[in-house]
Amino acid sequence: MDSTVEIRIDDRRPFAGGHTFGEAGAYERLTGRVLFAVDPQAPAQADVVDLDKAPRDPNGLVRFEADFMILKPVGAGNRRVFFDYGNRGHKRALQFFNDAPHSNDPLTLDHAGNGFLMRRGYAVAWLAWEGDILPGDGRMVLDVPVATDNGRTITGRVRTEIIIDGPPVATMPLSGRISAYSYPVADKHDAVLTRRRYPYDRPEIIPGQDWDFALELTGAGAESTAPERAIVAADNFIHYPAGFQPGWIYELIYTAKDPKVMGLGHVAVRDFVSFLKYRENRDNPLAGTRRAYGWGRSQTGRCLRDFVYRGYNGDAAGRRVFDGVMPHVAGAGRKWLNHRFASPIVSGGQQYEDHFNIADSFPFSYARSVDHLTGREDAILKRPETDPLVFHTQTATEYWVRRGSLVHTDTLGNDLPQPETVRVYCWASSQHSANPLLKSPVRGIGQNFSNTVATSMLFRAMLDAMDRWATDGTKPPDSRVPTRAEGTLVDFSKWREQFPAIPGVMTLAEPNALPLLDFGPDAGRGILREPPSVVHGRNDPDGGPGLRYTVLVPSVDADGNDVPGVRAPMVSAPLGTYTGWNPRARGYGHGVQWKFEGSYIPFPDTAAERTATGDPRPAVLERYADWRAYVAAITSAARELVAQGLMLEEDVERCASAAERWNPARHATSL
Repeated sequence: MDSTVEIRIDDRRPFAGGHTFGEAGAYERLTGRVLFAVDPQAPAQADVVDLDKAPRDPNGLVRFEADFMILKPVGAGNRRVFFDYGNRGHKRALQFFNDAPHSNDPLTLDHAGNGFLMRRGYAVAWLAWEGDILPGDGRMVLDVPVATDNGRTITGRVRTEIIIDGPPVATMPLSGRISAYSYPVADKHDAVLTRRRYPYDRPEIIPGQDWDFALELTGAGAESTAPERAIVAADNFIHYPAGFQPGWIYELIYTAKDPKVMGLGHVAVRDFVSFLKYRENRDNPLAGTRRAYGWGRSQTGRCLRDFVYRGYNGDAAGRRVFDGVMPHVAGAGRKWLNHRFASPIVSGGQQYEDHFNIADSFPFSYARSVDHLTGREDAILKRPETDPLVFHTQTATEYWVRRGSLVHTDTLGNDLPQPETVRVYCWASSQHSANPLLKSPVRGIGQNFSNTVATSMLFRAMLDAMDRWATDGTKPPDSRVPTRAEGTLVDFSKWREQFPAIPGVMTLAEPNALPLLDFGPDAGRGILREPPSVVHGRNDPDGGPGLRYTVLVPSVDADGNDVPGVRAPMVSAPLGTYTGWNPRARGYGHGVQWKFEGSYIPFPDTAAERTATGDPRPAVLERYADWRAYVAAITSAARELVAQGLMLEEDVERCASAAERWNPARHATSL
């Protein structure tokens, strides 16, 4: 037997107080644990790094467990499972598809938002897939085994980045993330802590006597109410009394021990969804399921792409797991989960943070192509019998920060036609994370307001289109991406010529380059070199970006808004310039991209303001006579998207209502 699955339901209760969601009826919520057992020698999971080194039960199987939650119709529903890859242990589907407030404990009618997924009759399922998540705040946890070498401790080099965007802190977990497991230190003597301002700067070594592997504790004193402080040795925390300061990239490289078998996250999702889809008995709470769709956002979009690439969309019996997958804002990312001492919580390589990450590795596209730097040929989709239908959606941010153009070009930047089973959609001028429930524009540590473009209506239309495609073969709208052929996918110098000279606005120096990195001769089984080396050509100076893949960005109009792709109503009828980039402010890595944030740069309100400031962009009142004219423009743009099959009719009124009085929840205007 290759694998077994047992679902243990620990709690079962009505969802949304028994509210009836149209014809789908009432819903209930199931929570508990899924118990897995897999044969480490079976071909179905032969890809999992260090599975052969995990402890086994008396039957020779490797066991592991994961939290799960299911929201299901009390009746039959539509017999479809919508699987949300929880991002870093958090549940996100209701937030983005239902415009609901984020909650890791969805139970009330408020948590159902507008009820979209329920009104459609979907069973919504979550499963913990990430083995480095710590309990807390309702996060979902996957317990995977620690690998050993015939009982002997395994050690290896681990690299962690620590970046502080708030007040200085003195103690951090070795993972660099509060909610993530830290691989314990095995040898304190060869650890090195450095800091640098920007990714390619020469690191400054922080002397070993200035820090230690320890945890700082604070609390009330034993003999008084005055606070006391204690420093306790700890093999999974770093203590730096001077404090980790904003504006620096700190990097810790140390010898760690006890690697977890993180690749079992792919096996867990495969076997859980396969169980829900194919098991026809009372053990399966969703027996009778006919279709399964997977959605992943950002980190989990990368995970979903890697899941498909590695063949996990075929279960142990060779059956297709997901009928369709919808990776969102993954950019060109994929590989980073399945290697020794993997740290799944780490973001994909960005311009500033985690720049030298293994996450972006060839192949980047679903279509077959050749890596011009190595000569290797490959594709994400290469198993027609089990490959799913694909909707790959990405925002402007992914083109600037996550090398998104490589999804639909070859490694030299030439247009690359995608398979007939794939659609790629660029959501023009929107940002990586578009909160459906904004209250007002915010600036944070970016130089501009964060991008406020609303896009949740596109998610709903995408899911309906995916279901029609998988069910009866109805073709979805064609891909909508920038292309070299149409002149809408351009290099940075061309983009710089197009972008307007807005007073006081700094643009980025360049999009996020993708260097060719060398993690050692066996990077597929276990990273042997940390930090990785940047691969150079004969004419590349040391310390530079080295050999690079071509990364391109969408062209822009006279307002600075993206020309190609799917334009949400707020972009078709704009009140400002909306970009995928937002430079960091002084003191926080000045001028370099701030994580995944885009910008909202308001138009001048009036012609007088435009003249006074020298802004080349027409003012709001030069575009729209009043806010009612703005609502009419938003409504017209929404109806055009409905006609193109990219938006649902029910969302037209939502867009129009939100636009009243200049949409104050998303715009900073004094009109």
